[in-house]
Amino acid sequence: MSEPRIVVVGSVNMDLTTSVYRFPVPGETLLGTSFATSAGGKGSNQAIAAAKAGGDVIFIGAVGDDGFGRELRQTLNAAGVDTTLLRTVNGPSGVAAITVDAHAENNIIVVAGANGSVTELTDIDLDAIANADVLLCQLEIPIAAVTAAAQHARSNDTTVILNPSPAQGLPNKLIDAVDILIVNQTEADQLSSITDRVEHLVTTLGAGGADLRSRDCAVHADSPKVTPVDTTGAGDAFTGAFAVEWILDRTRALHFACAAGSLATTVHGAAASSPTRNAIEALLESSA
Repeated sequence: MSEPRIVVVGSVNMDLTTSVYRFPVPGETLLGTSFATSAGGKGSNQAIAAAKAGGDVIFIGAVGDDGFGRELRQTLNAAGVDTTLLRTVNGPSGVAAITVDAHAENNIIVVAGANGSVTELTDIDLDAIANADVLLCQLEIPIAAVTAAAQHARSNDTTVILNPSPAQGLPNKLIDAVDILIVNQTEADQLSSITDRVEHLVTTLGAGGADLRSRDCAVHADSPKVTPVDTTGAGDAFTGAFAVEWILDRTRALHFACAAGSLATTVHGAAASSPTRNAIEALLESSA
């Protein structure tokens, strides 16, 4: 099996995760039940997910020259992601403050840090994108860089997958370069005015699975039943796995991605939760 070539242009953060019985109300102080640090950021999470699902992955982004930056690079490398194009800039790395409640729901505050420095792409970055099967992007870095990457990918017949999170207004030149838009239900509502402009729209439904709407067909896939402990990173695991399987066998890409997303909820942390290809295949087989 040839490994799909995936280039991810996106964010990488250190996740600072606090577990609580319930979320606090404004002005309230609660005692947490645990605290942990782990690699995160939607770009990094999706790059790791794609690598573990069988992709040959290059990551383009930035970390700071702090201890978090060194650890984040090591985490990507350990997962098999090529970090040759991951820049180190002066200042702090990005961080995400995450709170997880007893029902495995979460809320997240992201501080961009070094991610905010990714405003343009180098010639080497552009060459990597042109030679990839898939360009995978999100919106946790400046949108100008995302748009430039997508336009270059489109002009070189590289499939462009955009996970528009956090949801925001998208320039027309970015929308026109996207082949596949992957959104959750909230993002689908927020971006309803543009979702019909892309050739393929994937809507994730949490435990309800996912829908794929293409120009000529519509497909639904259920999520295999699991016992969730932390939903953080499940959408990223879905997206990374989908990007790989879309190149290998698009007829089952949605089912493959749903299995990856389900497995991700059974492990604490975002980067650590992405399942291997063997684990995804095993869950699909047992759920058939």
